[in-house]
Amino acid sequence: MKTKIQINSTFGKLLFEFEKENNSIRSTLIEAAKINADLGGADLSGANLSGANLSGANLSGADLRSANLSGANLSGADLSGANLRSAELAVQTLAVQTLAVQTLANAISKLPASGQKIE
Repeated sequence: MKTKIQINSTFGKLLFEFEKENNSIRSTLIEAAKINADLGGADLSGANLSGANLSGANLSGADLRSANLSGANLSGADLSGANLRSAELAVQTLAVQTLAVQTLANAISKLPASGQKIE
């Protein structure tokens, strides 16, 4: 059975939707990144994005609280203003385009080698 997943902004505006068999938020976000969809302000709190290729994704102002980003490729991603509180950040590639995110800078400085969650 096909499942349609919508990615909405924190204000409820539809940013992207994708439908396929056995769909997941991770698969939907990867498809959005492939077409350079503007995901600025997306509500991705608690999402399992482990291993996702999000290179070049616009995630500025996104709510990524408690999201699992372990093993994700964030090369060239824009995370300015993103909320990464309690996000799992053992990322594979973190050469992000915009590092004007105080939360990200603080999270990286506390990043444990084992990839445990940052509280």
